[in-house]
Parts: sequence; C-alpha cells; structure tokens
Amino acid sequence: MGGVNAAGRTSGHQSYRRTVIDALSGHHEQETLLGLASLMRLAHRDENGQWHDQEGKTWEAADLVSHYREYILKHTLIRRNELPHFNEAGITANRQATLALEVPLTFTLRRRHLPEHPPEQWQIRDIDTRHVEVTVPAGSLDALLPERREPLVHAAAQLPTGFEPNQFYHSVHHPRALSMTIFGASDCIGQSGFDWQTLSDRLDPDQIAVYAGNSIGQFDQEGWAGLMQSYISGNRATSKQMPLGYSQMPADFLNAYVLGSVGSTGALQGACATFLYNLRLAVDDIKSGRCRLAMVGTSDAPITPEIIEGFRVMSALADDNSLKALDALELLTDEHYQRACRPFAHNCGFTMAEATQFVMVMDDSLALETGADILGSVPEVFVNADGWKRSISAPGIGNYFTLGKSVSLARAILGDDRVRQRSYVHAHGTSTPKNRTTESHVLDAVARANGIKSWPVAAIKAYLGHSQGSAAGDQIMNALGTFHHGLIPGIFTLDAVAEDVFAERLDFFREHREFEADVAFINSKGFGGNNSSAPLLSPQVTEQLLTQRHGEKAMTAWRKRREKTRENAAHYEAQSLSGHFAPVYRFGHNVLEGPELDVTADAITIPGYAKPMSLKVTNPFGTLT
Repeated sequence: MGGVNAAGRTSGHQSYRRTVIDALSGHHEQETLLGLASLMRLAHRDENGQWHDQEGKTWEAADLVSHYREYILKHTLIRRNELPHFNEAGITANRQATLALEVPLTFTLRRRHLPEHPPEQWQIRDIDTRHVEVTVPAGSLDALLPERREPLVHAAAQLPTGFEPNQFYHSVHHPRALSMTIFGASDCIGQSGFDWQTLSDRLDPDQIAVYAGNSIGQFDQEGWAGLMQSYISGNRATSKQMPLGYSQMPADFLNAYVLGSVGSTGALQGACATFLYNLRLAVDDIKSGRCRLAMVGTSDAPITPEIIEGFRVMSALADDNSLKALDALELLTDEHYQRACRPFAHNCGFTMAEATQFVMVMDDSLALETGADILGSVPEVFVNADGWKRSISAPGIGNYFTLGKSVSLARAILGDDRVRQRSYVHAHGTSTPKNRTTESHVLDAVARANGIKSWPVAAIKAYLGHSQGSAAGDQIMNALGTFHHGLIPGIFTLDAVAEDVFAERLDFFREHREFEADVAFINSKGFGGNNSSAPLLSPQVTEQLLTQRHGEKAMTAWRKRREKTRENAAHYEAQSLSGHFAPVYRFGHNVLEGPELDVTADAITIPGYAKPMSLKVTNPFGTLT
C-alpha cells in the first residue's frame, strides 16, 4: 500500500496513525510526528541519525517533536483552505461593467478573442497572424472586468502543509493529481519491500495489470481547467492540457513512467466509488487468471475554485454560512473549520479533500512465492446501481445490495459468530444530512438482517474529508491500520447522533475503540447511483485461509521469504521517516515503438523484459468444423 492524503503518507500506516495519534503509545506518536515533520519539509534526518530543521539547526528527536507538534497537528487533516486564492486574495471572478472613455483606447488583442461581430466604430489593425491592435473611440464600452470575491467555502482537507509531490522528481507542468500519482505509486512499491524490476521479471508481461484513475479528471491549470479557461483568460492553451486532463491518466502515467507495464490497463469511473470499481477489475482479473499482479489506485485533486463551487451550488458542501448557522456562530475560527465534517451528527455538507492511494494486489500463489508481506485480502467487490430515481445525485437502493452481498460472503467465509462479533463497517459517511439518514438505514437494515446487534461504525471523513474517487482508498488504508494497531478511529466530531439517523443496530462512538477485527466492510455511495462495497479480510484471517488452501509447509516457507521483504520495507520506511523521498519517474526510459519487437505466432519478445508476452489465448467456441 502507498499514497498520501491530508493525514500524511500512507506507507508504514503513517496516515492512519495521524487519525488516532491521541491514542498512540509515546514511541508511535513520536515516530508519526517525525514522519510528518519530514514530509512537510520542516526537518530531515541525516545519514548519522541527526535531525536538522530548515535552517540547518540540529535537534534531538524529542525536542523537535515538542517544537513542531502544534504546527503539525494544525496543518494536517481538515483545516482552513491554505491556497492563496481561497484566502485574502480571493477567488477570481468577472462582472459586467460599462467603461466611460474620455479619450480613445488602444490595446492589443489575440485575434481569436475578437467578438464575432465587433462594433463598427472599432478600428482593427493586423499585427501578425495571431494578434490585432484595436482602437476604441471615446464614449462608453461594455466589458467583462476581472474582480475578486471572498470564497464561500474555506474548509478543505489538503495534503499536509509544505508537502508538494512535484518537488521530488522532474515534473514538467504535471497536473497535481498526476504528481500525486507518481508519489503514491512509488510509495506503494517502496512499502511492498520489492524491487519492481525483479518482481515483474518473474511474470509474463501480460500477467501484470494497472487499474487507476479518478472521478473528475485533472481540473487544475495544468489540465482541463487551464484549457477551458484559455479563451476567456487570454492564456495560451498547451499541448499537454488536453491529454493530461483525462481521468484514466493516473494509469497511463504508471505504465509510461513508473512501471513500464504493457499488460491490461484502464480506469473505471464510479464517482465516489471509483477506487472500489478499479479494485473490482483487479480482483476479477486475478480470480479469472487473466493476471497475477495488479496495481490499483486513484488520485484526486479537486480542491479548485470551480470544483468547489460546483458542489457548493448543489448544497453538497459545508460552506461557511451553513457552518455558522449550524452552530449559531457569527465568526468561524480555524478550530471550527477543523470540525467541519460531522458524519452521522447534525451536519450541513461534506468537506472537499485530495488524496492518492495505491495497493498492490497478487494472486495467493504469487504472494507466497515472493514472500509478500500480506496486509489483508479482498475476496470480492460488489457493485450495484440504484435503478429508477428522480434526482440523478440522490441516493437510491443499490447500496443495500452491495453491502448485503458483502456481509453474506463474509458469513460464508468466517461463519455467523465472527461476523457478528469481530466485524465493523467503514461507512461512506459524507457528512451531508441526506447521507446520514440514507446510509445509516442501509447499515442498520443489513445489521438487523444478519443478526448483528451493535455494529461498530467508522467514518474517517471526519478527519480526511471527501477525496471523491479516492475515498474508498482512504477507508481501506485506514482499515489496514486498524488491523495492525487494533484501534478503530472514533468519529471525533460526533457530539451527538442526529435524530434522523437509524442506529438501533449500529454503534457510533466518539473516542477511539480497541477492537480486534477479522473483517472490515468498506462502503461507498456515489453520485449517479454508483454503489460499491467490499469485505476486507484481516491479515490473520487471510493467513488462515492460505494455510487451509496451501498447507503449513508452504506457509512456513513463505514466512521465511517474508523476512527479507520486511527488511527491505523497513529500510524504505526509515528513509521516508528521515525525509528522503525518491519517487520513481523514468521519462524516456527504454522507449519502444514496434520495430524492436520479435514477433512470432505464439509470443512477442520485448527488449528489456525478462519474459516474452505469450499470444496463446483460450478459444471459447472450439474449432469450427
């Protein structure tokens, strides 16, 4: 696993630890804060183990943590949006205005920005093929003038302050989500303990798949936002903005610059359920034998004025006025913004977030053969639509099916008692009034149907906000942390469960809960009727299932091989905690265009790849007679 969100780096369970930091032991708390200090470029550790701050001053680890603790806590998770144009500078807007010109006005204009029918009194002179000189006589002129206005939404769950993913590799005008992709996928590879080249050399290139994308695309200035705004802003559109804006581009970047994969690829969009949709592609491929190894992930960077405004006018976001009304306040402070997201409590909307999350998924035989450190397993991912509905953005009935099937499968694997006593659910938990009612009814109804009397519910958007297509990735990474540390994060913004929440069979709690889980149910409800749920089995349960399938001898051999994998992962973690990041980005590496291939009827040999790609396929019909 790997990635980064508002709580920090995913590998080493670092982002999970930030959500439960007030319940961690002294050692784990200090390690988490040191990791965040290095990620936020506040400090780094040299090869001799000595910590230095940005000015070069040396620190003892404990003193460094004490000095930066409050700053780190206030500049991670949900907080006041720190982007300049969301604060004093304001958001760029336009207003219609009439100018009174006492003298003629002459200015240069791009030819494509001329009105289709310019006024007859304008004098237009060609300068070159792209520009004209316009002279407007004295009098009045109607025009759109730029202005700035105060943002209506200030709360957001940005990546930790000071962390910029494009600073760690040679990024050339990459949209933020794609820079996050490079960092997140590299983090996943590093945490795995594998050298990617060595791992991929074991397989036919067609046995590796990449499924990664996002729910909205790249809508910052380096992507489609800059492209769409070019005509009205007067800026030049670039050749990169169009292709880099596509929502499947995270997968394309992995193939081209990180993994060099030539196997199956793509991105399946499902609004807020996008991560699970892509995970389903990988699980289906592995179960069918189409691939043995898959990189799955998402990368969403939707904290832009246009995207936030789009969700605000839908009444989906917790805007400033709604937060004031919710708590009867006249002024919002930084502390109020940190409590903006309140799943299943009295709330007024979700909080926009950014995140990138990746998991490496293998078939069980490959995991044992390679000595993979198995963090958990997903036996199936379920997807269902809502059917007939009035509003396309309103919740419907599909989530009852996905969660019901997830629990049914877990009962078949684990038995009724273990699901009833040792399971919990990671709710989608957006913090909208509509979600708190509809999702709680889904959870409560499924709990009742399966004899669950008090089902623990986690809702980590209280900490991380809503990262759109990456939301289920945030939930999965957090659940893996719970498996490792035995703590379910409490819903810390839950002062009281709202009266319209269905909670007879559910257990909502504010404080962190010690809990030994065999399975966590990951739940997603997306706009448009995109529902997905999956049972995530703990590493202990997964080992039991593998022992049952492969035998104790194979498991003993796997544990021996796993020692080296864990050693490599520990080395990567130590480097990352020290602030030394080296994302994989291989631009122009081993580029092939076709003539270099050795093509036969049964296989294609690829220069630089250890094994040829087999062309043998299964005939579903049999030979025609």
